[in-house]
Amino acid sequence: MHVFMLNRDKKKRIIKKYQVHEGDTGSTEVQVAILSAEIDELAIHLKMHPKDHSSRRGLLRKVGERRRLLRYLKKENAASYEELVKKLKLKQAKQLLQQKPDTDVDVPEEEITDVEDEPETEQ
Repeated sequence: MHVFMLNRDKKKRIIKKYQVHEGDTGSTEVQVAILSAEIDELAIHLKMHPKDHSSRRGLLRKVGERRRLLRYLKKENAASYEELVKKLKLKQAKQLLQQKPDTDVDVPEEEITDVEDEPETEQ
């Protein structure tokens, strides 16, 4: 039987990597990182065992919990949220990159041209 919990060493490495201050084991950032690791392990398990519905239910529960924690973190500390999402390579990181267009590139007005519609031809 496979145990879905993270082993002690892996969990300590995650806590050390994402802790906000020394001795931090329960900050939102750490909780999200641990949940992400557990979600990854459960996803691998479910690929091998697609009919394991109780594990699928656990996975969905963990995904929901992570989503709630991320929503809270975004509301309380947006900078920390963005940094964490990028570190964990979550889908939200892609959305953040799409929302922030490059403002470094200035296009002169001469290069912006209006495209005129071609008249429609009847067949």
